[in-house]
Parts: sequence; structure tokens; C-alpha cells
Amino acid sequence: MNVPFLPTVSTFFIVLSAIFVAIGWKLIRERKIDAHKKMMIAAAVSAVIFFIIYASRTIIIGNTAFGGPDHLKVYYTVFLVFHIILATTGAVFGVVTINWGLKNKLDKHRKIGPVTSIIWFFTALTGIAVYLLLYVFFEGGETTSMIKAILGF
Repeated sequence: MNVPFLPTVSTFFIVLSAIFVAIGWKLIRERKIDAHKKMMIAAAVSAVIFFIIYASRTIIIGNTAFGGPDHLKVYYTVFLVFHIILATTGAVFGVVTINWGLKNKLDKHRKIGPVTSIIWFFTALTGIAVYLLLYVFFEGGETTSMIKAILGF
């Protein structure tokens, strides 16, 4: 099996982010506030690293089209759109949740934190599924960079 380097690395960072969120959740249940804060910041940093790799690859190298059977393409596309909505929602919730935690708005932080975590876990799971569908279960389709698509070179 020959998987591409950058998508593998970026997927690793999103999985790492979800693991850090799970550990952070456990730590706060144990009232280990400082450790929780550090773990959630590590989760956010991991998610940002994922995004930098993903965005850079998308702009410079491009996105990989679904290379599986045509009869599955519509299902993959619906699943991908669901993942993108989750990821966008999770990122917004994550910024708000971390901001409220750092600003000591703990009543709001406590209410939104569990929701944010659940959204992020589903984002990570669906991200892994997208990775598997694009690079492991099926051979990836055509890849075209945004620069090439827009500027023609």
C-alpha cells in the first residue's frame, strides 16, 4: 500500500488532536485544571498544524478526487460535505470554547466544552474515514492544485 505523505501526516495530527481532547476531558473530570488546560491547548495546536498542512497542500498540490467506483461517488460526496460541515462547526466551537476557558468565563466554557468535544470527535472520525476512502480503500483520483485550476499553470 502506497499512501501519500502529506495527507497521512495531516490525518495523524487531527487524530492526535482528538486524543488530546479525550485526555483533556478526563483530566478536567479529575479536577486537574492546569493539566486540562495544557492538554486542550495541545489539542488546538495539533488541529492548527493539521489545518496548515491541509490548506498548504490544497493550495499548492491540490485536492484528490474520489477514485472509487462511480456508483459510490455520490455517497462519498455527501459524506465529505457532512465532514466539512462538522469540521467547520468544530473549529468555530473550538475557538469559542478555548477563548472562554482562557478568559475564565467558566460557566459558558463548561456548557459548550462537552458539545465541542463531541463535535471534534466526530470530525476526527469522519476525517479518518475520508482519508481511508481516498487513499487506502481506493486509489485516489486526479489531483489538481488550486493554483493550476485558477491560473492554468
